Amino acid sequence: MRRDVFQAIADPNRRAILALLAQQRLTLNGVAENFRISRPAVSRHIKILKECGLVVVIPQGRERFVEARFDKLGEVSDWIEEYRQIWEARFNRLDDLLEKMKQEKKDAFKK
Repeated sequence: MRRDVFQAIADPNRRAILALLAQQRLTLNGVAENFRISRPAVSRHIKILKECGLVVVIPQGRERFVEARFDKLGEVSDWIEEYRQIWEARFNRLDDLLEKMKQEKKDAFKK
């Protein structure tokens, strides 16, 4: 199954894991210690994050460290940017309309 970044950030546990890893890289057990869910559940979440390219697992001796890679979040940012531009244009039109209405009201009182 091909996963994408949107699937990864859809789950609150995965977002929390990313927030945790934004501070520092941790071992798999170090990540799991910060959650009330089971270690296998944390491992499944990390697997999904890894498949989406948001984390890498780095073997170091007997430990496996998990490190965040946020460059893939650019896909989300690009998607959001499209809608930001649409809403900005709508708000600009609303501002223009409100300004026009305000001016018309002022002109009506002058008469």
